Amino acid sequence: MDLELSEKFGVNGIRISIAWSRIFPNGYGEVNPKGVEYYHKLFAECHKRHVEPFVTLHHFDTPEVLHKDGDFLNRKTIDYFVDYAEYCFKEFPEVKYWTTFNEIGPIGDGQYLVGKFPPGIKYDFEKVFQSHHNMMVAHARAVKLFKDGGYQGEIGVVHALPTKYPFDPSNPEDVRAAELEDIIHNKFILDATYLGKYSRETMEGVQHILSVNGGKLNITDEDYAILDAAKDLNDFLGINYYMSDWMRGYDGESEITHNATGDKGGSKYQLKGVGQREFDVDVPRTDWDWMIYPQGLYDQIMRVVKDYPNYHKIYITENGLGYKDEFIESEKTVHDDARIDYVRQHLNVIADAIKDGANVKGYFIWSLMDVFSWSNGYEKRYGLFYVDFETQERYPKKSAYWYKELAETKEIK
Repeated sequence: MDLELSEKFGVNGIRISIAWSRIFPNGYGEVNPKGVEYYHKLFAECHKRHVEPFVTLHHFDTPEVLHKDGDFLNRKTIDYFVDYAEYCFKEFPEVKYWTTFNEIGPIGDGQYLVGKFPPGIKYDFEKVFQSHHNMMVAHARAVKLFKDGGYQGEIGVVHALPTKYPFDPSNPEDVRAAELEDIIHNKFILDATYLGKYSRETMEGVQHILSVNGGKLNITDEDYAILDAAKDLNDFLGINYYMSDWMRGYDGESEITHNATGDKGGSKYQLKGVGQREFDVDVPRTDWDWMIYPQGLYDQIMRVVKDYPNYHKIYITENGLGYKDEFIESEKTVHDDARIDYVRQHLNVIADAIKDGANVKGYFIWSLMDVFSWSNGYEKRYGLFYVDFETQERYPKKSAYWYKELAETKEIK
């Protein structure tokens, strides 16, 4: 149904993730043939509908048996992931676009900083950075394996890159807070991806955060060799962008309140030795306190172009507006003008970035249909198609028709 709607509404590419446990129920060892068969059928249907699948190997879903054993903090999981990746590369030659991980940053952040993902640990910076690093090593090994194996197609990684600004650019404490927050969420993983190491500025920031909060990062010479070997092999970078943040200096203990309900103003974000997010900014924000700032996407794209010139090309792999959609029963639709406006503004800044030299090759709206949000449940809707979760019926929103015209005309209106 969803691929049929994609074809009908001009969506010519879709992001799909393979569930690792659907192929290897225990994370390794015995293969589940029914899972393998399912994905062959799915990819065939994509191509039948002229919808190119961009396939992600890991989207927040380490098999439970491995997750309980430390997830990527356990280096054995790196080996198991690489074996799983190799199996998929061999088994699914019909896939031409691979991404290793979706959002390495938010995985470590959600599991060990905010605590909104299992195992629900908060403010453990050692685990945050170690998770980021180990997953980047797994990514690098998978990319090197893909290239050495001569597999056809392209491979890259998808990073969530929320832009960080100082609340007062003339205040050194605010500037430092923005720099440290950027290291946690962006610079650490971008350095690993494209420098094959962590810059002096990055490691100084990491060591400062760990010295204040406790902890030690374990990086081996072999890790650096692996990162270095893969740094020029990424065919593309996927950027997920929804929001920017403004940071102030902060001298206090860590306290984060995650707004999972959509009650605007319910967020608090204060990190010891880092800074605090300021929400009282002259910028629109969603009910979940996500700051709507298209310029942040432009700035992030151009930052990649400037700081990581070996990026090759960029896809915007997620961008969209989470909203409390009001379904109009008599019309069987949603008048989501706010979503249309959000996407239009972000497409315009992408066009500006292309004019200014960025090699951006594609855009994936998040999302095709309303889906379950890992941290916000079912109330936060992103889709072009409204889903009645009781019946699973799909209904095109106003944005779906706007997006269809965009796909057909290639003009932002």
